[in-house]
Amino acid sequence: MTALRSALFLLALALVTPPYALFALACAPLPALARNRAIAYWTRIAVTLARVLLGIRYRVEGAERLPDRPAVVLAKHQSAYETLAFNQIFPPQVHVVKRELLWIPFFGWGLALMSPIAIDRARGVRALRQIARRGRERLAQGFWVIVFPEGTRVAPGERRRYRLGGAWLAVAAGAPVVPVAHNAGLVWPRRAFLKRAGTVTFRIGRPIPTAGRDPAEVNAEAERWIEAQQRELCPARG
Repeated sequence: MTALRSALFLLALALVTPPYALFALACAPLPALARNRAIAYWTRIAVTLARVLLGIRYRVEGAERLPDRPAVVLAKHQSAYETLAFNQIFPPQVHVVKRELLWIPFFGWGLALMSPIAIDRARGVRALRQIARRGRERLAQGFWVIVFPEGTRVAPGERRRYRLGGAWLAVAAGAPVVPVAHNAGLVWPRRAFLKRAGTVTFRIGRPIPTAGRDPAEVNAEAERWIEAQQRELCPARG
């Protein structure tokens, strides 16, 4: 049954995405925020399909802690599910992504029109400067910025080095950092065809102030909070 449900979900997504990509292209003349909202509706469709066909739901803890101005979200990256759900949880947002993602047919076209911060991670310090420059522009436009500091998907219970890009941007822009932990990888494993029914918990921490602080200090504070929450959310693997 799990295999059938997973296959049906992929089929439904494959049917929906190409025509929606054409709709996304038609939204190109719209202002950035309006264009982002219109294209992001695809994620609502995907989350709905996940709930109906896969039995995957989510709940949010700490939503009352969200600041009333654009912020930089630092979060774990375990699967594709959180990238979909974040569009329902947070205000209009852009992601820091690998530029290669923009080359994917249909999906990449829509992503490119959502004003992402696409970087070449091999450029090191230049990439950090690019994140800071473009990130400040996006925050000024009213977007939140989503950053996965580990740089790639990491299985529940595992961790990688937290890179400085998100904290660097937050300090440069004077924006708060919102740390987020979750357990999406327990039901939607990375690179896995089979997806299991269940409820994903997204836990939002208190905003971390950045004014006058060192990016490494901000990054370390976010990492400590996120990893402590991960041990609670993924106890069998943490």
